[in-house]
Amino acid sequence: MSITDLDSNAQHNKHTKKACIQVFKFSKVGGLMHKNFLIGLFSLCSLVVTTLVQAEADPKLWDVVKEAFFAKRDIQEVDFLKIEAPRRAESGAQVPVSYSYDKAAANGVVIKKIYAIVDANPIPLTATYHLTDALGGFSLSTRVRYETDSFIHIVGEDEKGKLYMAKREIRAAGGCGGTVDNDEAAVRAEAGKIKMNVETPVSFGNLSTAVFNIRHVMRTGLQRDLVSQGYVPAFYINKTEFKYNGKPVMTVDVGVGTSENPYFKFSFIPDAPGQLEAVATDNEGKTFTHMVEVKS
Repeated sequence: MSITDLDSNAQHNKHTKKACIQVFKFSKVGGLMHKNFLIGLFSLCSLVVTTLVQAEADPKLWDVVKEAFFAKRDIQEVDFLKIEAPRRAESGAQVPVSYSYDKAAANGVVIKKIYAIVDANPIPLTATYHLTDALGGFSLSTRVRYETDSFIHIVGEDEKGKLYMAKREIRAAGGCGGTVDNDEAAVRAEAGKIKMNVETPVSFGNLSTAVFNIRHVMRTGLQRDLVSQGYVPAFYINKTEFKYNGKPVMTVDVGVGTSENPYFKFSFIPDAPGQLEAVATDNEGKTFTHMVEVKS
């Protein structure tokens, strides 16, 4: 590692420590202020600083993350949960990942919730997926942010509260912080515009594929204004609900670790012609809706 690299890492560490304070504020607002979470959170921040210097995925981070989010709970690594992603992503701001839950291979384990966690991110939880039978299991592609090389974990929770997981190592960096120089009026004007479709042909009673994309800057609260160098307030989509003919399909609790312009491509089972509806909300209380007709 060169002197230039060391100096760059030193500056990055300085900003990461500031980011940890921002994470504390974010956690308080998000209702995550309990003792175990905070202990784990600040331990994680310390390890993230170390990881940035090492510039490689650190498996030890998972022990801290696990304790912060799932204190004293057993998590079993299984084959029926899978993560597909490139070993090295071109951009830390847009890392493509796919998650799946093979219901047939799960031998009766019914997963109701899936947490997606990037271990080394200042805010590790990228999203929580609440599943229904209408998904026929779970198969979803999305894009996440990466601050530095890290393992990503998905943790599935069944109806009895038992936990199962899968993991994958990905090399990528620079997606959570940095500076922004956005035209605020343009950002606000674009926020919430949705495109959604269901791929054809559709065979009712069988899996079909829906593609959802919403325009949104997804500010993390860890980015700095280019001119003032002060932190730019978080501004992000925090929930998206999908319904088919009025019945729940999937709810996503969206975190700031989800990339700009959130994208979800997922499978579901339409039982008859009807409407797929998406309702998204942001952290400022605004609501955005979109519907598509589904025909054979």
